[in-house]
Amino acid sequence: MEVIVAKTAGFCFGVERAVEKVYEQIERKDKTVYTYGPIIHNEEVVKDLEEKGVKVIHSEEELQEIHDAVIVIRSHGVGKRVYDIMEANGIEIVDATCPFVKKIHKIAREQNEAGRRLIIIGNESHPEVEGIKGWGDDNTLVVETPEQVVTLPVLKGEKLCIVSQTTFNYKKFQDLVEKFSKTRYDILVLNTICNATQERQVEARRIASKVDAMIVIGGRNSSNTQKLYEICQRECKNTYYIQTLGDLDPECVNSVRSVGITAGASTPNQIIEEVHTNVRIKF
Repeated sequence: MEVIVAKTAGFCFGVERAVEKVYEQIERKDKTVYTYGPIIHNEEVVKDLEEKGVKVIHSEEELQEIHDAVIVIRSHGVGKRVYDIMEANGIEIVDATCPFVKKIHKIAREQNEAGRRLIIIGNESHPEVEGIKGWGDDNTLVVETPEQVVTLPVLKGEKLCIVSQTTFNYKKFQDLVEKFSKTRYDILVLNTICNATQERQVEARRIASKVDAMIVIGGRNSSNTQKLYEICQRECKNTYYIQTLGDLDPECVNSVRSVGITAGASTPNQIIEEVHTNVRIKF
């Protein structure tokens, strides 16, 4: 059997940097270490950190009760209000926000000040998008589907600035921008999809188009992994979404001649290697 592993599979720069920062803080004994939200969308990594004493804050309400602690801001970033609460409570901040996400925060703030309404293309419930909204104003809007573009409460001729969630599907981003261009005026479009995301999606599509079965590895709550799965499934009907080797049903790949493997940005290399080795040896 031929097994093809995507070169772009696994931790991206921003995720790896965030995880490293949390493990660095574990060594200190003077303060309790928290992360604002799970540091990454991978249950195995989060579980390991919790076993080492790292606690997770899930909301601003919880944050209000924390004082004299260390809080690591995950790669997804947070809104300005979260920083304000941390500073007011005397919290030591370790900022692991991905630099590409930080760039969008800066754009949001500057474009609002310039009089443009911010439009974010992405999943409104995703923590990265919630953080970006937190650097806009009350008029900031989030769009994910073509239908939403048509019904947006935007005035004709209103100045808009369009940005994207860094892990959004590039093709869908282009389609939505085109939809905007036909219905609105005075639009500033900034493609803020991470290059690593684009490369990962392109490679996954290419591999899936030429194998008999495709395995996509990543956390169930990982936005970029879900999009990889959607892309691969369109190219290869035998596409399987797993979190760890334990989720892989041997029957899925025991009668095919070729298998492709890719993984989301929150998937540790160890898990990718386990899946790769198991598929190669057993089948």
